[in-house]
This record gives sequence, structure tokens and C-alpha cells, in this order.
Amino acid sequence: MKSILALLLFAFSVLAFTSHARANDDITFFDGQGNASAYIALNEKLTIYLWNGKPTAYLESDSAGGFHVYGFNGKHLGWFVAGVAHDHEGNAACAVKNRLQTTQFEPFKDFKEFKPFKAFKEFAPFRPFFSTSWGDTPCRLFLAEGEA
Repeated sequence: MKSILALLLFAFSVLAFTSHARANDDITFFDGQGNASAYIALNEKLTIYLWNGKPTAYLESDSAGGFHVYGFNGKHLGWFVAGVAHDHEGNAACAVKNRLQTTQFEPFKDFKEFKPFKAFKEFAPFRPFFSTSWGDTPCRLFLAEGEA
């Protein structure tokens, strides 16, 4: 009986450690109000999931030292540079924690849905000058534009 209990405790500790390690492989995107809206799964080829587990976009490196944000529907959504995702007008739509003064508590994430196939990518427009202001489109809606 003790050996079964010890085995169960060991299995639980391994499961808890691996789930914690997987959670650390994510980078959280916050909106302008400091709410967790989405996250980048680093171990899944830079896939961006909404907090509800819906995969909507992915990052692809660009020649200017940042990343393009592409939706799974092929639409170019913006750029991710220096911890901030910018829309086509150059305004911030999402940012990582260390780019914000304060953030809200991160709730538990829903289970991830299966990733759709990537559609043919549209050409990226020229990068605008990035502003330090937040745009009118919240992070969640900015990324939802890429749903397949």
C-alpha cells in the first residue's frame, strides 16, 4: 500500500513539474488595461493562442529584427517588436508584462484547441513608425482577426 501511495505521489509531482515547465514556455500578451488576453506558445513554433485556447496567429521573423504577426487565415495583422505587438497604424495592441507598469492577475488558461493549417500569407505592408500609444482595437480583437 505504501509503495502505491509513493508511486502516486511521485507521478503527481512529475506531472505538476512538467505542467509548470510547459506554462513557463509561454509568453503572456496583455491588453492596454493590463488584462491577460493571449499568449505565445514558444514550444509550438511561436503560435499565439487567445486565453480561451483558440489558436489565432503566429509569429514569423522579419528582416528588420522583429516579427510579423500573421493570422492562420493568412492575414498580416501587425508586428511584434521589443515586447509590443503593433497594428498597421503603428499603435500598440498587445504587450508583454515587462513593457507595462502594472498587470492584472493571470487566470487559468483554457485547454488549447487544435491548430488550423496556415493559409497562404498576404504580403506585409511597410512598417509604420511605432507610437507609444495604445490603439482602439483591444489585444483580443486584434488577434481574433487572424482566426481561420
